[in-house]
Amino acid sequence: MMGKADFIQFMMDAGVLTFGDFITKSGRKTPYFINTGNYKTGAQISKLGDYYAEAIAASGARFDALFGPAYKGIPLSVAAASSLYRNHGRDVPYCFNRKEIKDHGEGGAIVGYQPSAGDRLIIIEDVVTAGTAVRESITLLSKIAPVKIEALFVSADRMERGTGELSALDELRQTLNIKVYPIITVRDIIDTLPDGDGRKLKMEEYLVSYGAKQVGT
Repeated sequence: MMGKADFIQFMMDAGVLTFGDFITKSGRKTPYFINTGNYKTGAQISKLGDYYAEAIAASGARFDALFGPAYKGIPLSVAAASSLYRNHGRDVPYCFNRKEIKDHGEGGAIVGYQPSAGDRLIIIEDVVTAGTAVRESITLLSKIAPVKIEALFVSADRMERGTGELSALDELRQTLNIKVYPIITVRDIIDTLPDGDGRKLKMEEYLVSYGAKQVGT
């Protein structure tokens, strides 16, 4: 069993999870940053796929294919599909979208498995900020075939509010009625840091300022 603390250490070792003073896209000052674009070796993407595959297997989600939104979702979906076969004995199709629709050769907007009516898909993403890419993916897939989006899997849930009271992931859960599974949350990161650690204190303060209302509270 690959634990959350192991995944957090893996992210830090890869330079994906860093601490300091950063500005988010929304203009907020944040004491930590997650940049999955820093994964850059075969060993890293293989291990990352293992974490996603374990989360998928543990969820019990029933699905017919994986979908990875371009661009960061592409290697994630490939790595997860590979690990599901290698470590869990499940040979599942995967697909991803082109940013620009190909108008020659076989054409089309989807590479890999071609979704068909009634298929259940799960989306593999890195970190969701506003949920825009996920909504765009669902719109795109709905134009390909009447499919059902079964679930969304992401590396981390920042647990901070977007434009409203809820986090981006909870908004997706409520507005799109899909299941969302983060491998870790920002609370998991905070809990791994020792008491009195300046990084822990700053992250707690950040959540006090920008933390989202939890569903059901």
